Formats: sequence, structure tokens, C-alpha cells
Amino acid sequence: MDSKLKRITILCAVFAVLLILSAVAAINLLQRQRAAERASMREGEASASQHTTEDGVSGMEEDIDYSAFLGDETFFDKDQSEYEKLLEHTGKKLSLFATSIEKDLRVQVLDETGTLVVGKELYITLNGEEYKDLDQDGVIYVGDLSPGEYEVALLELEDYKVPSTPLTIHVKDKVEYTPIDDISLLIHTEDEIDPEKEDTEDGDAREDADKTEITEIQPSEGGRSFGIDVSKWNKEIDWEAVKASGVEFAIIRCGYRGSSTGTLVEDPYFYQNIEGARKAGVQVGLYFFTQAVSAVEAVEEASMALCLCGGRPLDYPIFIDTEGAGGNGRADGLDMATRTQVCEAFCETIESAGYDAGVYGSRNWFRSRLDMTELDSNVIWLAEYREYPEYEGKYQMWQYTSDGSIDGIEGRVDFNISYLKE
Repeated sequence: MDSKLKRITILCAVFAVLLILSAVAAINLLQRQRAAERASMREGEASASQHTTEDGVSGMEEDIDYSAFLGDETFFDKDQSEYEKLLEHTGKKLSLFATSIEKDLRVQVLDETGTLVVGKELYITLNGEEYKDLDQDGVIYVGDLSPGEYEVALLELEDYKVPSTPLTIHVKDKVEYTPIDDISLLIHTEDEIDPEKEDTEDGDAREDADKTEITEIQPSEGGRSFGIDVSKWNKEIDWEAVKASGVEFAIIRCGYRGSSTGTLVEDPYFYQNIEGARKAGVQVGLYFFTQAVSAVEAVEEASMALCLCGGRPLDYPIFIDTEGAGGNGRADGLDMATRTQVCEAFCETIESAGYDAGVYGSRNWFRSRLDMTELDSNVIWLAEYREYPEYEGKYQMWQYTSDGSIDGIEGRVDFNISYLKE
């Protein structure tokens, strides 16, 4: 190695040593600065934790007695338990809504959103007597009560805050044919039931038909109007095509009471049918398939129809459909007087809301199942499938076939003639 190369090597080594020493010095300086900062922070915290006692002597934070509030009898509100204080901030607060129609009481337990509390073991006391929500649907029904004032209280339910004071409700002596305000809480969709068991509407007009039955469209003329009635069984409907075929009006099923359980169920096609018909310029009315076994249940059904109507103006009445339900329906065995009372209660409730009401049935049904002298103030919608009806009573609408065919609807359609506009 020549002398020049040796000098370069030595210089590089010296430079590397100086670089290392500088780095070590810088690290030591940084560590001392951080240590000083930590010490300063500790001194500040110690100063901040000092307080002055009543005798002016300075002390430290650990001298504070954090349990002193336990000896203060006024610290907690004695009117509330720890359980109540906790629930005050959970949002799980329950309320009661009660209605009476006739010598009965229906109590609904609602959560903070106004929804029925289901799937819970709910208990209420009625003037001190205990009742249970047996089917856990959030509704407790008590019948055969004496008219008068009652106090309803909800017993404690885990994880919920119940009302602290009882609800006072008056049990009515007689039916008042007025809509029930809270009926929407009792309306179900078909997703919640078994439609095959519940929707078993089965009229006898088809059995009474003869060979003179008309199945063609009857044009609207001479004061009469041609129309149809529809429900979920007609599925999707092209209302523009229906209107173009000569249909002036449609009676649309809004709902039904279950033939087996008595559940109130909305027709799944109701809203799209009424909106579609309106948009196409087809006049509308409604019908409800009943399985009511009392005037009380008829008021519920009418209230449901009015609720689904939602205050919409109607061109035709709201009808109660009194057909049978295949022989095994809960209302199929009603005597004439009770069935007539059901129709009266339904119609009077509808009329109390400012709508026209009517009764639908077959010729045989009107003859043998209803006292039509008690219903003659209502619109009568007769189902009789022959060229000239043999029914002797008065009627304002006539369903003359269930075998109609019309553009915009697949399958069979019920055809009707209305004389209401004469």
C-alpha cells in the first residue's frame, strides 16, 4: 500500500470515529432533556393535587375521603330505587293503552316507540286482580266486567321501567259504534300468520248459479255502472288496461279476520290496488271479510277498515262481506240475530266516521242467515249468478258472475253492476 492510500484510510477512520462520538453525545443530551421534562410534569401534578383544608393547612389528594357521600342520607333520592335510577337512562320504558267497547277491557303494553311488547311474560292488575298475557302478544283482554272505573297497573318486568302510577279506565256498559283509536296495533300482515288456515273465504253464490248466468262485461249505461271487485286472489293488476276495458268502479278488499284465530289481517295487495285504481281513474269502494262473532269484534273490523282507508275519500261504500269460511270458520255457526247484530255494528261504526256502509252476501245468505229488515238502511250488495236475480228484497249493487274475464287481470274476475248512481 503506498503512502497516499494509507493517509486516505487513516482520515476515513478518524472521520467515522468522530461521527460516532457526535451521535452518542446527541442521544445523551436528548435523554437528559426528556428526564427534566418528566420531573417538571410530576412537580406540576403534585402542586395541582394539593388542596386547602378548613384550618388552612395544605394537604395532598390522598387525604380526600371519597366514601363520605355514603354517610349523607340526602345524597340519594329515597323515592327511587337503584333499579329505577338505572332504567331511567336505558330508554326501555313501557306504557299502557286501554280501551273498552262493552263490559270489557283490552290493555295493550307498548314500548318507548309505541310498539306492542311481544314475547314477554306480562302481568297486569285490574283493581288488584292479576291477569297474564297468555299468548305474549302484548295485549291482555278481560271480558265480562261490570261497568265502572278500573285501575290498571303493569307489574315489574326485568330490564324495563313500568309506569309508576296505575292507569284509570272506564269500562262501558254498552257498545258505542265509534272507531277504535288504537286498532292499528292489532293489524297483522300475512307474513305473521298462516294464510291457508286464516283466509278461507267461501261464498255459496257459485252453488246457486244456473245456466242463465251472464259472464260478459255489461256496459255502463242508463244510470247503471259496470265494475269489479278484487283482492289478493287477483294478484298484480294493470289498472290502466282495466279502465280501458270499460270498468267504472272497483270494490277492493282491504282486509279480513282470520277464520281460525280471529286475527285481523291486511290484504297484501290493498294499497297497490287502491292507488293503482285511483291513478287510472277508476272509482273505488272497500270491503272487509268478516269472521266476527260479536258486535265488539265487528266494531274492531270496521275500525280496521277505516284505519286502512286512512281518511281517503271513497266513491262507493265500505262493505262487510258476510260469506262463510268453508264451514269451519269461527263465525260460520252464528245464529241469525248475532250475525245481524255484527252487520249492524260494522255499518254503524263506518257511518259514524262519515262513510257510507253496506252489506255483501248471496241470495241464500240474505234469506236464511240475516234479518234483512234490520239492515234495510244500508247499501245491499247482492251476489246471485243468473240472468235475472230471484232475490225479493231491495239491493243497490249486483254481483252477477265470478267467471268474468277482463284485460289487465289474469284469471277469473267478479263482475258487478251498480245502481247507486241512478
